[in-house]
Amino acid sequence: MAMLRMQRVNVYALLKYCKDILEDLQRRGVIEIENVDIEDSVFYKDDTSAFQAQYNGIANTAKQAREILAKYAPQKKGLLDSFKGRKQLTRAEYNKLADDAPDILRAAYDILSYQKNIEQNEAEKIKYQQQLEMIKPWLALDVPMNFSGTATTKAFIGKFAPPKTSEQITTQLAEYLSGDEAFDIETVYSDNNQSCVFVLTSKKDSDAVGDALRRIGFEYPPYVSTVTPQKREKEINRHISNRDGRILENEKNIKALEKYYDKLAFLEDYYTMKSERYKAYDDIATSNNTFVMTGYIPEPDAKKLKDYLETTYDAEVELEEAGDNAPVKLKNNRFTEPVEGVLASYSYPDHHEADPTSIMAIFYYLFFGMMFSDAGYGIVMALACGICLLKFKGMEPGLKRSMKMFFWCGVSTTFWGLMFGSFFGDAIPVISNTFFHTEPPAIPGLVVPLWLNPVSDPMKVLMVSFLLGIIHLFVGLGIMAYNNIRNKNYPAVIYDVVSWYLLVGGAILALLSTDMMGDIAGFTLPGIYLKIGGIMAAVGAVIIVLFSGRESSNPFIRLLKGVYGLYGATGYLSDILSYSRLLALGMATGIIAQVFNLVGTILGDSPIGVVVFILVFLIGHTVNIGINALGAYVHTNRLQFVEFFGKFYTGGGRGFNPYKINTKHYTVKEDK
Repeated sequence: MAMLRMQRVNVYALLKYCKDILEDLQRRGVIEIENVDIEDSVFYKDDTSAFQAQYNGIANTAKQAREILAKYAPQKKGLLDSFKGRKQLTRAEYNKLADDAPDILRAAYDILSYQKNIEQNEAEKIKYQQQLEMIKPWLALDVPMNFSGTATTKAFIGKFAPPKTSEQITTQLAEYLSGDEAFDIETVYSDNNQSCVFVLTSKKDSDAVGDALRRIGFEYPPYVSTVTPQKREKEINRHISNRDGRILENEKNIKALEKYYDKLAFLEDYYTMKSERYKAYDDIATSNNTFVMTGYIPEPDAKKLKDYLETTYDAEVELEEAGDNAPVKLKNNRFTEPVEGVLASYSYPDHHEADPTSIMAIFYYLFFGMMFSDAGYGIVMALACGICLLKFKGMEPGLKRSMKMFFWCGVSTTFWGLMFGSFFGDAIPVISNTFFHTEPPAIPGLVVPLWLNPVSDPMKVLMVSFLLGIIHLFVGLGIMAYNNIRNKNYPAVIYDVVSWYLLVGGAILALLSTDMMGDIAGFTLPGIYLKIGGIMAAVGAVIIVLFSGRESSNPFIRLLKGVYGLYGATGYLSDILSYSRLLALGMATGIIAQVFNLVGTILGDSPIGVVVFILVFLIGHTVNIGINALGAYVHTNRLQFVEFFGKFYTGGGRGFNPYKINTKHYTVKEDK
C-alpha cells in the first residue's frame, strides 16, 4: 500500500553529450521527461520532425517488408507463442545488428521492389485475362476484328445484347431498308447474353445497312484485335505465361531473403527507438553549447543516476521535491502487485491518498474465488497460469501481471470450491454412480463440502456474502479515515467516517435484533442490541445532518445538505445488496456444471455413453469456465470500482510514463 516517492530532476550538460545522454536514459527507462518551457535569446527548441518522419518511414518500410516476407515465406508459430514475449538480445548482439542495419535496409527495399514488380505483373495479367475473356466469343471469326471489308464490300463486326438469331436480324433490318440492299449475316457466337455477328454488304449499300443495324441495337465490341482472334488468343496466353514467370521469379527472390525476417523486426525496433530519441529532443532546450532537461524520477533511482551522469558526462544534476503534479508509480509485493492493472484501468491515486492496491487485492481474490467457486476450475486456472509463468520467462509485463492475478484467483477459486464441495460440479458422484454403480466416498471438499453447499443452504451463503460486503465497505471507510489523518483533516474523520460507521453499524445491529432478520440470518441478537444499535444510528444520523453540508455558511442550506447527505444511507443499502452477486454467480457456476454432468450421462454406461460423457464433459466445462470466469472477472471489478472505491477513492493521478525503449519485437539485456 505504497507509492514510490518521486523527485523532480533537472539535467544541465554540454550539447555534445546530448545524444549519448538521451540514449543512456532511454536504455535505463527511469526518467519521465517533461517539456522545458524555455525560449529566449540563449535557449531555443530544435525542430526534429523531419528526422522523426524519416526514421518512422524506415521503421514502416521494415514492417512492410517483414509482412511481405511472411506472406511468401510463412513463419512457423505455436499456439503459445504469444506468451513468449519479445526476444532478448545481449548488448553485443544488439550492436552487431545495429552495424548490419544498412544491409538489412537494402534487403527491405529489395523486398518492396520485388513486391511492386509482382503487383505490376499481376495487374497486367488481369488486363490480359480480361482481353482473353472479351475475345473468346470471336474465336470462330477467321478475319481480324478490325476488318472493314474489301474494295467493293463493307463489313460490320459487332454484337446484339440481348441475343438475336440471323432470321430475327434479317426481319428487323427489312423494316428500315428499301428491299434493294444486299447483305449477308453470319452468327459467330451466341449465348443467353449476346449474339456476335459478322455482316457483309456492298459499298453502295453500306450506309443504309449500317444505319439499320444501329437502329435495331447493333454494338461494336469493346475490344478489337488487329489480328485474327485465334492468333490474338495465342499472343495473350503467351503474355499471361510471361507474367506468371515474372511473378514466380520475384516470389523466389523474396523467399531467398527469408533469413532477414527476424532482422527486419530488429530494424523496425531500431529506427523506432531512433525516432523516439529525436522526439525527446522536442522536450529539451538547447543553446549553442549546452542543453537543459527536466523531468521526474523515482527517488530510489535518483541518486544513482545523478552520480552516473555527473561522473560520465560531467553534467550538473539537481534533485528537488516533485510537487503535486508528479506522476504516480506504485510499489507493491508479489501477492498484491498483479492487481495494479485493475487499479490503473480505473484511475491512479493522487498524491493526497493512499494506494489501495494491497487491500483491494485481498478482496479481489476473495470475491473472484467465491463467484467462480469450483475447485476443479480453480485448479485448471491456477495450473494453466502457473505453467505459463514458469515456462515463458520473457512474457510481456502486462500479460505476466494478468497471469499472476488469475493464478491467485485460481487459488482462491480452489479454496471456495472445497468449501462448497464443488469439483467440476458433482463430477465425482455422477461418474461413480453412472459408470461404477457405487456411491463415492465422502471426500471432504470434493464430494461433500468442507463448509456448506450454496444450493442447499443459499440463505447462509447470502448472509456471508452480505457480511463480506459490509466488511468491504467498512474497510473502504477506514481508508478514507487514513487519508484524512494523513492529510491532517481530523474533523473529517468524525464527520465523514465515524458518522457512517455509527449509522450503518447501528442499523445492522438493530436489524439483527429483530425476529424478522433473525429468521433470515439464522440467529437473533439479544434485545439490548436493538437499543444500542438505535442509539448508534441516531448519533450517526445527527452528525451527518449537522456536518455533511459544513462547507456552506448558510445555516438553512447547510441543514438541507445535511438531510440530503442522510439520504445516502439508501446507497449503503443498495451497495450491501450488490454483494448478493457473490451467491448468485457462485450458484450459477455450480449448477451449470451439474447440468453438463447430467447431460453427459444421458446414454448411460454404454461404450458410446462413455465417449459422449467425455465429449460433453470437456466441451461443457470448457464453455462454463470461459463464461463464468468472465462473469466473475467483470463483477469482481464492479464491486471494487463502484462499491469499494465509491467510499473513499478520489483518483485522478497520472501514471509514471518513463522515457524508455518501446519496442515490439526485441528487448536488450544490459550489461551489469
